[in-house]
Amino acid sequence: MENEGICLVNKLALICTFIVGFQIVRFLFTYIYNNFLATALQINAVNLKDAGKWAVVTGATDGIGKAYAEILAKKGLNVVLISRTQSKLEAVAKELGQKYSEVEFKTLVADFTDTQQIYHDLDKQLNGMDIGVLINNVGMSYNHPEYFLDVKNKDEFFTNLINCNIFSVTNMCKIIMPGMAERRRGVVVNISSTAAQIPSPLLSVYAASKAYVAKFSEDLGYEYNKFGITVQCLLPGYVATNMSMIRKATWMAPSPLTYVQEAVKTIGVVESTTGYYPHSVLVDTINVLKSISPRLSRWIVFRTIANVRARALRRAVH
Repeated sequence: MENEGICLVNKLALICTFIVGFQIVRFLFTYIYNNFLATALQINAVNLKDAGKWAVVTGATDGIGKAYAEILAKKGLNVVLISRTQSKLEAVAKELGQKYSEVEFKTLVADFTDTQQIYHDLDKQLNGMDIGVLINNVGMSYNHPEYFLDVKNKDEFFTNLINCNIFSVTNMCKIIMPGMAERRRGVVVNISSTAAQIPSPLLSVYAASKAYVAKFSEDLGYEYNKFGITVQCLLPGYVATNMSMIRKATWMAPSPLTYVQEAVKTIGVVESTTGYYPHSVLVDTINVLKSISPRLSRWIVFRTIANVRARALRRAVH
């Protein structure tokens, strides 16, 4: 009996070892495939110019949005630039028009914190256009990390944030995707954030709004894949933009153009991605730590974000 018991234990140990080994190998293969092989080989990559004559970019006058507008123009697509300030839109259209003279640019003014009239107006102005690419980039975040109850003018601020981050993505898809579905081709890129993937205390409403974008994109992509529409959710970490208040680009916080040059290679290749390998490393590191000790991972992230908050408050005083 004792020998049989030992034999059974050895078999169970062997099975457990096999299962753990299989999971590790599967994780490593998936990680290498998603971050290196698929992008390098451009497996299932989409030719954006074949999607349609026009691309629409929201939040197009700065940062990631402006970078997408430039990359799309470089690929030969006409670009509709949408933002809330006409003078900035005209400046970007002029700048890009000088670089890509064969491309048309159209500018539309829209303040995405408003949910009443703007979508009716945008629908009218975009109606009938052969739009093949939609970049839902517009968004807003906190001025600096803050406790939920201590955010200034919280009623107005949270309403504007939700309108800008959630309603914009939903309504722009509602406006543009019917044409894509009818033509059986199109690409939608919804910009979320790594904040949706990792603990984000002191940025709770922002992170939650970006989690909506991630979930919406995942299910929307499955619904409309059979209509020839590629839906990608992009979850960037820090990029050197005005919204992040990072002025100098680094390896971990690249310039918008550097970031988008890498991210655009993943369209059609990966449905949900940070778009930039160093950001993937950051997210994976935090998630591995979270699997070991959720409390410790939250504490480390909280201390990091709390230090950012403290520096911002010191600058405000001085």
